[in-house]
This record gives sequence, C-alpha cells and structure tokens, in this order.
Amino acid sequence: MRTLLAAALCLAVTATGCGATVESARDARSPAVTLTNCGREVTYDKVPERVVTNDVGITELMFALGLEDRMAGFAMPDDRGDLSRVPWKDGYDKVPWLSRDQLTKENVLDARADLVVAGWNYGFREDGGFTPDALDRLGIPSYVLTESCRNGRTKSSRGIMPPLDALYTDLTNLGRLFGVEKRAAALVDGFRERIAGVRAKAPEGTGRPSVFLYDSGRDTPFTSGRYAAPEQIITEAGGVNVMHDVADSWTTAGWETVVERDPDVIVICDYGDVSAERKKQFLLSYAPLRDVSAIRHRRIVALDYADLVESPRNPSAIARLGAYLRTVAGQG
Repeated sequence: MRTLLAAALCLAVTATGCGATVESARDARSPAVTLTNCGREVTYDKVPERVVTNDVGITELMFALGLEDRMAGFAMPDDRGDLSRVPWKDGYDKVPWLSRDQLTKENVLDARADLVVAGWNYGFREDGGFTPDALDRLGIPSYVLTESCRNGRTKSSRGIMPPLDALYTDLTNLGRLFGVEKRAAALVDGFRERIAGVRAKAPEGTGRPSVFLYDSGRDTPFTSGRYAAPEQIITEAGGVNVMHDVADSWTTAGWETVVERDPDVIVICDYGDVSAERKKQFLLSYAPLRDVSAIRHRRIVALDYADLVESPRNPSAIARLGAYLRTVAGQG
C-alpha cells in the first residue's frame, strides 16, 4: 500500500510522472460490474477494451488509473494547453486523438468503442443527439462524469455532490469497473492527504479571501456555482467562492452581482482562443469593475482549464491557489 500511495502521489504532483508496479486491470472475461452513476445503477457486462473519452479531465482520469491500454481514443479541442509536460504525457502519445472538436456517433463507431466516458456539456448533448440513450441504442455503454450529473432543479442544472467527492467517486467507480481498485484507492488517498495539507495552512474565518472564477464572456460572465470543481478548489485553497449560493455547476452570472460581492481575487480559467492575458486586460479595463477589490489591487491569477474541471489535476491546483491566497490574506 505504501508503494502504491507513493506512486499515486508522484503521478499527481510531478510534471514528469514516475513508474511503479501496480495490479493488472481486470481480465476482460471477468463477471459483470454494477456501478451507481448519476444516481442510478448501471451494469456493465464486461470490462471495456476500447474506451473513448471526451475532453482533458475525463481523459486524464483514465491515464491516472493507468488505463491507456484500454482506450481507443479521445476527443479534445486544441485549446486545452500544453500537454507535453503533464504527468500523463505517455498516455497522450499512445492513445489516438480522434477529434479536435467533440465526440460524435460517427467517430465513436469508427473507433469501435465499447464504452464512452463523457459528461453533460462535456461531450453529451441533446442538440446533436449524442446522449447515453442514443449510444445505448447503438449497443455502446456509457459512463457519465459525476461532476456533470443532471440534478433535476432545471433541465440543465448539473451537480449532485461536492466536486471533489465527484472526482473520488469517478476514480473509485472506474477502478472497480477495470479491476484496479487498489490503484484508484491509492490515488484518492494521496489526493486527500495533499489537500488536507493545504487546508491546514489556509486562513480562517474572515481572513479567507473572496474569489470570483472568470471563465469567459464580456456581456455576461461564465463562472462556477457550488457544484463545479472551482467551488472546492477555491474553498480548500483557503478562499470563498462568491458564487457559492448558485445551485449549479458551470453557469452564467451578472456583472452587477460580481460588483456587489466585491471579490478580493479573480481566478481566470485559461483556455480557448482568448488568452489568459487578454482576459486579464479585459477585466482590468472593464469600467463597471473598476471599484472591485480584485481589480483595484490587480489580484488576478490564472489556472489551466484542466485544473478547473473535474480531473486528477485538481489537488495540484488547490496547492498552487492556496499558496497565492495565503499571500493575499497576509496583506490584510
């Protein structure tokens, strides 16, 4: 167990990764596995051998579990940052990049997928007819990213548990499905330990800086409510998400709300055609924000997209943001 935990921590923390001997994935002839996914029981008749994933966070869940040999490919836009220095570079080198846009029935069928791992608005979508039900009619099982589970408050609201619990749930479920439970448990234990270390150093009470997550948007900002990963990334790092009361994951807000809540810090989600620097310059020059504390003190920090969606990069993001927020708290 100590060796497994050390391997998990190395994988999660370093930029180069490290080798370790861990248990082999479950043999494909093993019995069926039943998992609870988005509140319902789903039975998988066999261990998948040609998994297709959507986007960086979901893909790296598979890589972190050492399951690249079980993958037939992934879909991911080009704007997800430099993948050459992540711990899972070897996975990206081995697994085919099926689409630089999004998953479709066609590229899933072409890959002869026997499992699709994606999420609502992370691949699954009603408008293009790419849904778990549509895949089921094609005979292709699916697994829905827990961060993206629909919760019934509205037709689009997502999130059924705290974001880090969603991460641990998916690692545990995928570990069971592929017979790498020890590997999954070691990752979860390592993540919990690292995050606890950051939490122990965090400011307390009124000393916790308030934080607004800025994803994109000029007329209306796109941000994170309490069910997306930034909520707990901010909280565990020692801050307070100013949109905590929004019972959704990724969603829109009004600039007037941002002004009213006067965040001490703004975290930029770095991805897309608009660079983090251009987003920063927009925020600094946007007149309605001029009296907001984060703007007056130029307290703006960027984290990568993959840091801020459910992914095995979340603990590292918490550590880096925690170090920044402690400097802000120290300024009084």
